Amino acid sequence: MHIKHLSLTNFRNYGRLELNLPVGPTLLHGANAQGKTNLLEAIYYLATTKSSHADQDHQLINWEALDPKEPIVVGKLIAQLETNQGQNIVEMRLIKETQRNQTTFRRQALVDKRKVRLMDLLGNLRVVLFLPQDVQIITGAPSLRRRYLDITLCQTDRDYCRALSAYNKVLEQRNALLRRIAEFGVGLDLLPVYTEKLTNLGSHIFARRASFVSALGRQAQNIHFESLTDGRETLRLHYLPNLSTNNNHRTDDSSLNEVIKLGQWLEAQADQGAIEERFIEALEEVQEVDIASGSTRIGPHRDDWHFWVSGRNLKNYGSRGQQRTALLALKLAEISWMDEETGEAPILLLDEVVAELDEHRRALLLETVQEVSQTILTATDPNMFTEAFLETATLMHVEAGQIRPDRKEAIKS
Repeated sequence: MHIKHLSLTNFRNYGRLELNLPVGPTLLHGANAQGKTNLLEAIYYLATTKSSHADQDHQLINWEALDPKEPIVVGKLIAQLETNQGQNIVEMRLIKETQRNQTTFRRQALVDKRKVRLMDLLGNLRVVLFLPQDVQIITGAPSLRRRYLDITLCQTDRDYCRALSAYNKVLEQRNALLRRIAEFGVGLDLLPVYTEKLTNLGSHIFARRASFVSALGRQAQNIHFESLTDGRETLRLHYLPNLSTNNNHRTDDSSLNEVIKLGQWLEAQADQGAIEERFIEALEEVQEVDIASGSTRIGPHRDDWHFWVSGRNLKNYGSRGQQRTALLALKLAEISWMDEETGEAPILLLDEVVAELDEHRRALLLETVQEVSQTILTATDPNMFTEAFLETATLMHVEAGQIRPDRKEAIKS
């Protein structure tokens, strides 16, 4: 899989960009705040419909294009793709409209120039993104780890993505009903209906996440043990499903072991009906508490997963170096897993991460870069790369939203 041509209109600091991209590694270099990261963000957005940096999608529109006199402003992201299945075009439109002093924002997705649902854009373009701040996957809140699972799975499994979208809608409806029951005392007879819908969808999410974390963990363990730590440290990923009334695992080791075993049970469980039954039982146990709080306490919307290095929780006890090493193992495992799932490697997007790696880990990452069909890297200083790598890479200079090919001789001098 690779992008042949990328077109950006009114996206971030790109007013207009038409860029041919070759196979193999492409190194974008230039000073900070010139548009290197914005280009990676555009590709990531086309693949996932999510921004890697912005909190709100309307922030992605070029601010210079936001003329108050213009009633409609459109940002466009278009990629021409070459895959094992042939060629196609994916497009996202960011549309901001102002009428009668009221501003609205909407998005449109297109595949081969036909409008589709946002969900149907997923899977056409698949990427693995490396960012310096990705260490927060290890150290940050559970929501960040759930987001990582969902974005990765949705690029390869549309059934999972549909189930997740439907689950979130039913969850909102069930929580609204819980609040109505608590406030007005009506609607209790409807609660089993929403509980059944929620557990049916949630059981699929539980099972798929358990399988994914296990598969990803096996690959990450091999990479971490054999290639990154020379056999000195082991790495384990443990799925921590929120499928039990026992939620004290953050402070209680015995509770944590129970949740880990529950995750292992989910992975081995072939009968989705058994998962659904267990989910219903857990919700029934906390029904009174759910009504009082107006929210659903049990379910995959409160899942978590953690890294263990040599038997210790990496989030709480790992050094910064151990955390970065584990993250690199995770990302390299993600590439291998996605390749196995789809039959072709994803596009790699590396944003200023090479500078943070030591020589050994940098060499391992660049070796992986050479094995996939397309990688786009960013760096302020291309001289941090070896001469051998620069000989194989296409170099492009980025300045003020403009990208031009660069001569390798200029870099060496």
